[in-house]
Amino acid sequence: MSITPISAVSAASFSMPAEVTTAVSGAEGSDAAFASQLTSAVDGIQGLQSTSSELAVRALTGDLSDVHDYTIAATEAAVALELASALRNKMVDSITEVLRITV
Repeated sequence: MSITPISAVSAASFSMPAEVTTAVSGAEGSDAAFASQLTSAVDGIQGLQSTSSELAVRALTGDLSDVHDYTIAATEAAVALELASALRNKMVDSITEVLRITV
């Protein structure tokens, strides 16, 4: 019986549309700071997910001495992704409400 090794899952890459990139590059002051913070937050989530994936592979191959490390990393990544998703949904709802306002 032959067991094939598990290959590492590559992290998803996030890219912004051209309109957003242009808007961010042309932003001034607090807009640029917000864009910078948003970018760093997405990078942080991506880092948590890649760490979780790496630990998962190490746990499955037997290279990880403490499986709890993987469990903690996976939970951190899941919670961070849920928080980002909830924030995105709230932002979309807020923008929708603002667009409904008539002047």
